[in-house]
Amino acid sequence: MIFASVGSILPFDRFVRAIDEWAGDNPGRDVFLQIGEGEYEPRNVPWARMMPHDEYRRRLCECSLFVAHVGMGSILQAMEERKQMLALARHNSLGEHTTDHQLHTAARFQGIAGLKIVDTADELKAEMSALIDNPMQQATAISSYASQELIENVAEFLRPTLARKSRLTLAHR
Repeated sequence: MIFASVGSILPFDRFVRAIDEWAGDNPGRDVFLQIGEGEYEPRNVPWARMMPHDEYRRRLCECSLFVAHVGMGSILQAMEERKQMLALARHNSLGEHTTDHQLHTAARFQGIAGLKIVDTADELKAEMSALIDNPMQQATAISSYASQELIENVAEFLRPTLARKSRLTLAHR
């Protein structure tokens, strides 16, 4: 099963249309699409604008291919579940986001095992077909919890600020 999602913040009609067109060209493929608040409504796949988090996670866990935008939440969830992920970056110039930060995220994560990032709708459709026939090898799953090293680094970073606030609180008593 293919699970495709635009995320929860902004419409992404270019993505939704590409998935819908691919499904129309590949009848019989099991695809579910979460479309958000965009204007384009798919004709070839079942879809929902939004879904409860538990249903979203269930669909993610059950899919063989996760297709999404280049959002950190989507990337991390795919890595947690060890799902191959195909991603299309939103472009500010196309009115798909307020900045081009997804292009920067794409550059940073390009080459990560189990993650393929494309730049156009045509590339997205071609890679969907390719990844169904030849799935990517997955990296080791990442934890959904922060590592002890990260926790210690954040605590060390915050220690001077917390000490300063503690002294100020005591001085005002």
